[in-house]
Amino acid sequence: MISRRGLIALGTGLAGVLAGGRLSLAGNAARYSVVSTWDFGAAANKAAFAELARSGSLLDAVEQGARVPEADPTNHSVGMGGYPDRDGHVTLDAIIMDDGGHLGAVAALENVIHAVSVARKVMELTPHTLLVGEGATQFALEQGFARERLLTPESEAAWREWLKESHYAPQPNIENRNHDTLGILARNAAGQLAGACTTSGMAFKLRGRVGDSPQCGAGLFVEAGIGAATSTGVGEEVTRIAGSARVVASMREGRSPQHACEEAVRHLVRVRGAATRGEQVGFLALSAAGVVGAFALLSGFTYAVTDEAGETRVLPARHL
Repeated sequence: MISRRGLIALGTGLAGVLAGGRLSLAGNAARYSVVSTWDFGAAANKAAFAELARSGSLLDAVEQGARVPEADPTNHSVGMGGYPDRDGHVTLDAIIMDDGGHLGAVAALENVIHAVSVARKVMELTPHTLLVGEGATQFALEQGFARERLLTPESEAAWREWLKESHYAPQPNIENRNHDTLGILARNAAGQLAGACTTSGMAFKLRGRVGDSPQCGAGLFVEAGIGAATSTGVGEEVTRIAGSARVVASMREGRSPQHACEEAVRHLVRVRGAATRGEQVGFLALSAAGVVGAFALLSGFTYAVTDEAGETRVLPARHL
């Protein structure tokens, strides 16, 4: 039998493990309704949870959640305020998907703020899954989306400063490693799932570049009865291993969301070796049962979780 002193010591030790990040806080202690990437995902989660409580629609929830950072001019990696490509054009990518196989995406969209909503229109109104470039913009305008200038004065100033040297070094658009793609996943009490991912991509990228975010199986994947996964970081690396689909496939094989995210990151390192040095890639997963996992190459990746009671927290992801 464990004495009272022993119980106290055990509790103290467990608290130390939790604080040190060696034990996932998102294990079996709670079930989660909404999860998203990065600190700014907390605001997205709250909007998504409120919509889920109001309408019960998972697609509405992830769409409304993703629209929050898209409309934030201070967020330089999503929607309005995103940094432009090297020619000064802000282009947006987004995807939305549920576990019934319904899917829509846009890439290289210009002059329209809410790429995730355009992606949903692609899903609902066309026989296609992905529209790109001028065609995506034309479709958005035909559907009544307003044409708006996305390049804010702050983003334009950053681009003009970059032009002084025009050093093209593909890196994720991360400031202090806590600012990048918004990936959001949601589930209801029945274990049904949906997700969305939205981004303005790498800062000062080559015109026409599309990363992992709008690609089904790379930036986002959702499967009924299993789970959902999304990614963040250097999209080219995620795309090379079909990252989010790999995470969900690992969950299908019986791995926990945490172990599935870890396997994907370790597989990327096996495939790419030293090429991943200094790059950030992270995965976030949510199972149909409401269990969460997150893992990254480097430290600094955070994610927001909202439990079934509506409480939202931001947690640090474990890393390689």
